[in-house]
Amino acid sequence: MVSWSGLRLCRQWQCFRGRRSMAAVVSGNKSSTQVRKRLKKEVEEMKTRFPGFRPGLVVLQVGDREDSNLYISVKLKAAAEIGINANHLRLPKSATEDEVLRSIMVVNENPAIHGLIVQLPLDSVNRIDTEKVTNAVAPEKDVDGLTSINAGKLARGDLGNCFIPCTPNGCMELIRQTGVSVAGKKAVVIGRSKIVGAPMHDLLLWNHATVTTCHSKTVDLAAEVSMADILVVGAGKAEMVKGEWVKQGAVVIDCGINHIPDSTKSNGKRVVGDVHYASARERAGFITPVPGGVGPMTVAMLMQNTVQSAKRFLQMHQGGKWNISYTKLNLAVIPDLGFLWDIVISRSCPPKPIDQLAREVGLLSDEVEMYGKTKAKVQLSVIKRLEGHSDGKYVVVTGITPTPLGEGKSTTTVGLVQAMGAHLNLNAFACVRQPSQGPTFGIKGGAAGGGYSQVIPMEEFNLHLTGDIHAITAANNLVAAAIDARVFHEATQSDKALFSRLVPLSGGQRKFSPIQLNRLKRLGIEKVDPNTLTEEEVTRFVRLDIDPESITWQRVMDTNDRFLRKLTIGQSSTEKGFTRTTQFDISVASEIMAVLALTSSLEDMRSRLARMVVATSRSGKPITTEDLGVSGALTVLMRDAIKPNLMQTLEGTPVFVHAGPFANIAHGNSSILADKIALKLVGPDGFVVTEAGFGADIGMEKFFNIKCRYSGLRPHVVVLVATVRALKMHGGGPTVTAGLTLPKEYTEENLELLEKGCCNLRKQVQNAMAFGVPVVVAVNAFKTDTDAELDLVCRLAKSAGAFDAVHCSHWAKGGAGAVALGQAVQKAAEAPSDFKFLYDVELPIVDKIRIIAQKIYGADDVELLPEAQHKVELYTKQGFGNLPICMAKTHLSLSHDSEKKGVPTGFILPIRDIRASVGAGFLYPLVGTMSTMPGLPTRPCFYDIDLDPETEQVDGLF
Repeated sequence: MVSWSGLRLCRQWQCFRGRRSMAAVVSGNKSSTQVRKRLKKEVEEMKTRFPGFRPGLVVLQVGDREDSNLYISVKLKAAAEIGINANHLRLPKSATEDEVLRSIMVVNENPAIHGLIVQLPLDSVNRIDTEKVTNAVAPEKDVDGLTSINAGKLARGDLGNCFIPCTPNGCMELIRQTGVSVAGKKAVVIGRSKIVGAPMHDLLLWNHATVTTCHSKTVDLAAEVSMADILVVGAGKAEMVKGEWVKQGAVVIDCGINHIPDSTKSNGKRVVGDVHYASARERAGFITPVPGGVGPMTVAMLMQNTVQSAKRFLQMHQGGKWNISYTKLNLAVIPDLGFLWDIVISRSCPPKPIDQLAREVGLLSDEVEMYGKTKAKVQLSVIKRLEGHSDGKYVVVTGITPTPLGEGKSTTTVGLVQAMGAHLNLNAFACVRQPSQGPTFGIKGGAAGGGYSQVIPMEEFNLHLTGDIHAITAANNLVAAAIDARVFHEATQSDKALFSRLVPLSGGQRKFSPIQLNRLKRLGIEKVDPNTLTEEEVTRFVRLDIDPESITWQRVMDTNDRFLRKLTIGQSSTEKGFTRTTQFDISVASEIMAVLALTSSLEDMRSRLARMVVATSRSGKPITTEDLGVSGALTVLMRDAIKPNLMQTLEGTPVFVHAGPFANIAHGNSSILADKIALKLVGPDGFVVTEAGFGADIGMEKFFNIKCRYSGLRPHVVVLVATVRALKMHGGGPTVTAGLTLPKEYTEENLELLEKGCCNLRKQVQNAMAFGVPVVVAVNAFKTDTDAELDLVCRLAKSAGAFDAVHCSHWAKGGAGAVALGQAVQKAAEAPSDFKFLYDVELPIVDKIRIIAQKIYGADDVELLPEAQHKVELYTKQGFGNLPICMAKTHLSLSHDSEKKGVPTGFILPIRDIRASVGAGFLYPLVGTMSTMPGLPTRPCFYDIDLDPETEQVDGLF
């Protein structure tokens, strides 16, 4: 084998002696083989780094030309050899332009496809605008390099940020193989097509050649050719360039594929190039043959572009690679508008288009469902796409025992994420709950944060959002209707009549539905033909035999309404006297909300919804929604609600708003799915900050023992929020009344009262440390706090065992006011941790309750009232004894008595009742009297809420 350098030395010697030599043949076959081997290795490395990933290529062919079929088969074979997943998509010759464009759009939106080439017929039945079709291909998938965007980048020399058309790219590779330097050479390109001639000119030019493009109007073509050190011919005319035109020693690249008559060939024709090969070879230094020259390299460059596109895709959509723009806050002084301040601030920074934010954090267009301009749902398919990527750091925000003065956990969550993103240049994602409309129109108001640390638009956040709570309401009430209807129909019909209606004749035959077959299997009846059931099996199948006194499922609505706390249903004469006493709960108290928050997939949600226990039969067996036959319909109603909602903060950092279970009557945390997606999107160096409802004894304990148990996620840091004035109340400060001026104890420095109240902070720090996770205390500063007070809280927090404690002013300054907090969280995330659950779920129910009461609340012991003791025995018998515990108690005290502030001691925790949320996956003991339907105050928030008919803006929300 003779090397290229050897050929050049040989030629120089022969020229010195005055003799001619034949040109060296530049074989595209050999070069393309080397390229394909390299690409195959690169694809294998890609698949090793990202299991399940393969570069994808689609060849879209319109019509069925024989020559096109041949070229396509060559491309598909090369792709298969390299490891590219290539598909041949055929459309008939009669396809319309719209049909072609729709097919292109489908491929553009498919994240598994990284390259698309379109083959159009020369004589289509319907007129197709070639330019329009070419430019419909997404530039990032235009591996042919023919769109105007890629052509424009090439024309201006942006070679590293575009796809170069395959034939010119192959030509350049062949020129490089000769060892001849392009820089400074005189190059001539014959032909100016968009596929070969024009891009070849640009490519040679940006490789520093002096380039002349010749065409059909060129005067004295032979003279132009004779001056070319490098000659590239792509005119499509057989042997138009004569050998005697070629400059001695020139590099000749022949792109032509032409057929001329040849009686010696079996098909009567042979393939020739645009250059007369035999005569040109006598003068050229290097020449490509036809066939076997440029053709194989064109295919190789198509494969190279496809692999390059796949690499770019991985780089762009790899978790942790964000190219995000942040919104600058307008910190201008705003007149004191009281509770209207937040909505004024929220409108001071217009939100980015939500599709822009989605792209910035690495979401693909087909993974995002737009709900207007400022909110969107995210498809669960993103989890599958990013499953091989590392998670970011996981942070939970909790607080001291709440007071009516408020601690600002939501505000701190948002402020921390704004600080880490917009000010510390970290990928940071907030995951928060969707607020119920009950408190929004009641007394508490919204839950979007406050001041310059808010989720925006706050109107969208606090009201309907994307309808998830409405879906939960509809699904919940469908179950309630199914329960009462089933009780009614079983009480008024015989077994035979029930069976005839449950399994009706259709086309002369009876057939079980899939959900009915599931019930038969649970009953141990392995039959599929309704006609084969015995009388005893029919009875077992049609009779749920629900004990009306055991029904635990309530109807719900998302409005505070005290008069629905107890009511009688079935009073119409059509219900034939079948009445019972029941109640309404607030929608977010529904078990379906808890299921949504704890589910890990659509399949898991379907399973959880089916397991929900709604009542007990008279024989003591649990009755589920699957028994009622309604679980499939529930999944249909919830199919959109399962997708997390994407929004943003005032400073443009991303937020997932998903699920909203209360923390005192449920587990009080946003969804597992939102956290998991966010952790993949931020990448290993990023942070996901989620909030647990109420104090550390309530929401945080349930976050660890329930949410983390089901998610498998392990938090890196706990952020515990405290305020000076709330701690003063825990120290014995006077009672406050909403709407009245605060007593001076809360607005003037009082270190003695504050230090006394820090006992609650110390206990909650200890509660967090019990789970083996570092704790950072965030002292949310108010303008009336003094430096001495803030420093005192920080000092006492550290002495209690906190990793760090900082005071922050994110309400007034946005992310800039929480930078110190962000830095402390960063350091804490790197500290050693030893996460552990508080209890083993296999312990008896009472033991698990006692561990929470003693270790978290500080109780001496627990006392189970008769109904609670009965439920312990029932649920243990039914097989639910190994579920985690979700305590339903007041959030206003560590004890069961909301009036006892600070750290109560010496109390026995009374357990009034225990209920089962089997679908969600926990038992919830009721501590004292816990209302699941809030009431409206004397002056609800709705007095201030209105719509401006001119601007269509919502007024009065806070």
